Amino acid sequence: MYKNRSIDGKLNVCGSKIASLRKMVRPRMSQRMLADRLQLAGLDLDKNAISKIEAGQRFVTDIELNAFARLFGVSVDELLGFPET
Repeated sequence: MYKNRSIDGKLNVCGSKIASLRKMVRPRMSQRMLADRLQLAGLDLDKNAISKIEAGQRFVTDIELNAFARLFGVSVDELLGFPET
């Protein structure tokens, strides 16, 4: 049976990039702070969802992906690991 996982077994390809972008914010942004900012932007995610996304244990919807990109000021392609053209 086919599983929707990447080669490394993760359920998304953007979680590690989201984690690194979050950690680059100064002062350092916690997962709870990220969840709070996303909620202010209209996306209802809590700290546990952020943790699972960053660990690759949760799928990320296109709406969520777009919100992460806007919040961090990057493109969706960058979150997905596509090279810039």
